[in-house]
Amino acid sequence: MTATATESAGTLLRDWRQRRNVSQLDLALRAGVSARHVSFIETGRSQPTSTMLLRLADNLDLPLREQNRLLLAGGYAPAHPEHRLADPPMAQVSAAITAILTAHLPFPALVIDQGWDLVDANDAVYAMLDGVAPELVEPPINVIRLSLHQDGLAPRIANLTEWRNHLIHRLRKEHDVSADPRLAELIEEFGHETKPSEASPELVVPLRLQAGAATLSFLSTTTVFGTPREVTLSELAIEAFYPADQETRDLLVR
Repeated sequence: MTATATESAGTLLRDWRQRRNVSQLDLALRAGVSARHVSFIETGRSQPTSTMLLRLADNLDLPLREQNRLLLAGGYAPAHPEHRLADPPMAQVSAAITAILTAHLPFPALVIDQGWDLVDANDAVYAMLDGVAPELVEPPINVIRLSLHQDGLAPRIANLTEWRNHLIHRLRKEHDVSADPRLAELIEEFGHETKPSEASPELVVPLRLQAGAATLSFLSTTTVFGTPREVTLSELAIEAFYPADQETRDLLVR
């Protein structure tokens, strides 16, 4: 994890404050400092301590990765560790993920990172990928691209307009929070295809996927790890799909 030579802690802090639509006075009140001090940090007239940077970052609800980036720009070491999921410190997390994915069978469940790249999935997910273009299932597999690309699952999604609108809306909200450039790229690639869809009587937006002569209907849930202190862990989400009707349940159980 690095900060570019042109980045300063003050510039990054100002950019995130403006992204969060928070004034210098509001941030100062939240952090228990003067608005003048916040202004001096942003303009580079004051050199903040690492503790002050973390206090301001916390009050702006910065993701852990961005908190580390802010510290690096200020000349300090990152405060939050970052590991690969296969690294020894993540063994218990990896075991928990495997247990969740396995226990969810015969229904599909997968793990994504902040940019919607596939981290892991159970066999039910891979069983639904027949006919998908080979380049879309070459690592890193992006789940949004796999779902919405015309060479992916898009032709088999019966309610494609409704599902695409749902995904793009979620991407935009996640980009507002994280500023991840990968999300901006996906919004640019697929966001222009969104269009009004008919109101649905369902309580949640389902995924309706053609599987031969049958249509599988799913409800989805998102699970994240509570109070993460590690960068990779803070960016993982488990997407679990449940049958939305008895026909889908019976087909998958069989």
